[in-house]
Amino acid sequence: MTTVPSAAAAALPTTEGTVRAAAEAARRAARRLAATTGAERDAALRLIARRLTEDATGILAANAEDLAAARAAGKDDTVLDRLTLTRPRLDALAATVHALAAEPDPVGRIADGSVMPNGLEVRRLRVPLGVVGMIYEGRPNVTVDAAALCLKSANAALLRGSSTARHTNAALVATLRAALAGTALPVDAVRLVPGTTHAAVRELMSLRGLVDVLVPRGGHDLIQATVRDSAVPVIETGVGNCHVYVDEHADLDKALAVLLDAKTQRPSVCNAAESLLVHAAVAAAFLPRALAALADRGVRVHGDERVRAHHPAVEPATEEDWGREYLALELSAAVVDSLDEAVDHIRRHGTGHTEAVVTDSQTAVRRFVASLDTAVVAVNASTRFADGGEIGLGTELGISTQKLHARGPMGLAALTTTTHVLVGDGHIRGAAAVPES
Repeated sequence: MTTVPSAAAAALPTTEGTVRAAAEAARRAARRLAATTGAERDAALRLIARRLTEDATGILAANAEDLAAARAAGKDDTVLDRLTLTRPRLDALAATVHALAAEPDPVGRIADGSVMPNGLEVRRLRVPLGVVGMIYEGRPNVTVDAAALCLKSANAALLRGSSTARHTNAALVATLRAALAGTALPVDAVRLVPGTTHAAVRELMSLRGLVDVLVPRGGHDLIQATVRDSAVPVIETGVGNCHVYVDEHADLDKALAVLLDAKTQRPSVCNAAESLLVHAAVAAAFLPRALAALADRGVRVHGDERVRAHHPAVEPATEEDWGREYLALELSAAVVDSLDEAVDHIRRHGTGHTEAVVTDSQTAVRRFVASLDTAVVAVNASTRFADGGEIGLGTELGISTQKLHARGPMGLAALTTTTHVLVGDGHIRGAAAVPES
């Protein structure tokens, strides 16, 4: 079995004990974290970034073990791509953590405030959520991103990755905990959930009061099972069946660039485009170019009858294709007769993640934005910009498709809640006077 770096191995939590015990330790750590300063947390993040680089050999060896097991199990290329850590990817993770240390501290900031007519000051203060549980599939980068974001925002991170990445996650968490041992932050601020079965996940979802919020990241089944079965409040991160709609008033050169980037720049992520809708007025001018370009890049297109008329390689689309998140070089495509028809199609099959429109008509833009209930709308831009780092929010925990607490890319502010602080000068609400002594 692959070993992790020696210093990190000493800090690695054993798989013995219960999920409840891990959550109780994380709760204690969260209380200590809430009293730390931003400078102390930033120093810990910088040390973590350095240790990720120093421990690269052991981490990559653990990842190689997971990759070998995944290949032997017949996992597809999409799963393997998400699972893979390389030295450049690990260096990029370290750089992300280091950059996070330079971002403003979200804790202790006054979100807003006012002074009441009676002189009472009202301040809404940002405070940590407490214990943040992450349930995610085989993407070891989430282990580092989630832990770093939680530490920056003074939350404890309770991490449950998939069994496909168990060696990698163990090595990464070992490194994170070893780094914390040399800081003012408690080591138990980052913990793996013990156990490798679904029973451990079910127990985690039952720990309301110990775990403040769960954030599932992964496929539709994982997310819906967590939302359905969890007693702990859930921030729902959505599956990305993202559409690109090419309007009748589109600049077709821009439309082609947006489509190719949205589909092929990195197809295995949730903000990649999965469906193309083209207005009938520009279909004859756009589709032959677009379908040829997609074919050149190895994209398999499932289209309706009108799309298939423009390229021989297009396969017939089934009803299931319209709702699929391919996470691969595959795309569904349809011709629509109006913007309203495009919107209706997206409403039926979209997941509320990210939708893109390419058009030079401001009227079409306003109608498209107003008609869709989605976390992100991209206008004449790729869906791949639905990312916290790309829109100024910094590293993100995920993209929330729900409406309460957080929506869209979840940066540091989404990992805080608020406390109302009322500052008076002997203010009382009642009319009764204090008796004289």
